Amino acid sequence: MNLKLWQVDAFAATPLEGNPAAIVPLETWLDAGLMQKIANENNLAETAFFVREGKGRYGLRWFTPVGEVELCGHATLATAWTVFEFLDRDLKQVAFDTKSGTLTVERAADGYHLMSLPSEVLQELVDPDLAAQIGNAFDTAPPALTLKGRYLVGVWDKPAEVRALRGPGDIETVLRPRNVWGFIATAPGDEGYDFVSRFFAPDKGVPEDPVTGSAHCALTPYWAKRLGKKTLKARQVSPRGGD
Repeated sequence: MNLKLWQVDAFAATPLEGNPAAIVPLETWLDAGLMQKIANENNLAETAFFVREGKGRYGLRWFTPVGEVELCGHATLATAWTVFEFLDRDLKQVAFDTKSGTLTVERAADGYHLMSLPSEVLQELVDPDLAAQIGNAFDTAPPALTLKGRYLVGVWDKPAEVRALRGPGDIETVLRPRNVWGFIATAPGDEGYDFVSRFFAPDKGVPEDPVTGSAHCALTPYWAKRLGKKTLKARQVSPRGGD
């Protein structure tokens, strides 16, 4: 077996920033177990595998080092960049058929491609014990607000509190009883950003994800409503960081 592989930093304004994804084009789908072993070997937050279905259309699947996931933003954007730059340079838009529906990425003249992802509405959880458990997991003050969607979300009052989290701590013990595997920490932004965030998924082999597109499916609608804005600039304040 001879496969090509690209490693692409998505959501990066400078080299060695953002979130690296491994991108593997296939002629036909491999066995899922083999794709999982390749993703484990790559040891990145995500390895994306894709198969051409037609002009500008691909099937796309994503694997962490320990399991397949239903949605991944940064590896989708990285796959689109690979298609635009190396596989079909005349293409203006690419569509990916995924477990989360059809995701599209449009080529932009300034290099900042436009990606469409499904939005998500978060539900507030009124549970003081949960907030305390999250604080204990990270050895910090509890979040001011707890929310739930695809992931569990803690909202702090200050960006410095999110930056200071000692992740991932014991957050998996909080997540498992609530049938979620990812935790988002977020707060209002500073330094020109509307909001900041971090993302932790230790049960998926990703103690902390550098920059998480799927988390912003929930964060963007939440902060847009809270701030009364339609366009937002966000920073994921992981140690690697990205916009």
